[in-house]
Amino acid sequence: MRRIVATLLLALLPLLAAAQEGAAKDRVSIVLNWFPEAEHGGYYAALVHGYYAEAGLDVEILPGGVDVPVLPMVATGRVQFGVDNADQLLLARTQQAPVVAVMAPMQVSPRCILVHESSGIQSFEQLENMTLGMSAKAAFSEWLLKRYPLAKVKIVPYPGNVSQFLVDKNYGCQGYNISEPIVARRQGATPRVLMVSDTGYNPYTSLLITSEKLAAEKPDVVRRMTEASIKGWRKYIEDPARTNAFINKLNPQMEMYILDEGAKLLVDMVLDEAAKRDGLGSMTAERWSTLVSQLEEIGLLKPGSVPAESAYTTEFLPAAK
Repeated sequence: MRRIVATLLLALLPLLAAAQEGAAKDRVSIVLNWFPEAEHGGYYAALVHGYYAEAGLDVEILPGGVDVPVLPMVATGRVQFGVDNADQLLLARTQQAPVVAVMAPMQVSPRCILVHESSGIQSFEQLENMTLGMSAKAAFSEWLLKRYPLAKVKIVPYPGNVSQFLVDKNYGCQGYNISEPIVARRQGATPRVLMVSDTGYNPYTSLLITSEKLAAEKPDVVRRMTEASIKGWRKYIEDPARTNAFINKLNPQMEMYILDEGAKLLVDMVLDEAAKRDGLGSMTAERWSTLVSQLEEIGLLKPGSVPAESAYTTEFLPAAK
């Protein structure tokens, strides 16, 4: 009899373990700051390759888009996590939004300006006598407007794509070097890419953000989410194929070629010297303080209004253990 009971118990163990695993998962959602693209690759990789599930998390990734209020959604608890950039987070904190960054996958900002090679423009100082599609609400545009002459440059709203760039040789536009320039070349254009990071303005990009409340009340959830996301980003830059196929299904406009080329560019932007030294996803006080000073310099932050240390925490990073 005991042998029969033991045999039954052994047979039931996998089912019991599976039920316990399912019950133990914490359900969380994360909202993106744009439509699914390579800039979100690591988060999707963590989902596709099961890293979130292994961490006991049932994660729903919500696609972003034009004017999706990522930071207010996180601040009010509508979602547990969000993806946005460091300058946007600092500006949100001026509105008393209780949000903090817990991980920075991209050490180098992909923000760029596209111009036509035929224009002869090779630097920001040479931007003149042209039309520039650029968001007036973005902090980087304020930085460029304050730092460079932009003589006779007509600023118009960025349409969210490169359609105008393709048909107008006297038109430039904002973009991410992992997306818009690749799309433009795919369509037969020859863009020159001016990296905004080369001007010294280099905010952390695609940050994993959460609320102060969740970080205080459920630190274990935040830690598991952070560590699984880091694992996802490492997987993405090493082997993006399966994740890119998943992103392509969600956003067919991002062809596999575009995603694959973007992923190649991301390798050095995710694993720069700082990340190799301090760990993927790491953040430093110096980088945050520099960004605060830059936003104060261009008048988007009042001096002393947002302490740099209030905007982020390294508590949940593996290197911080």
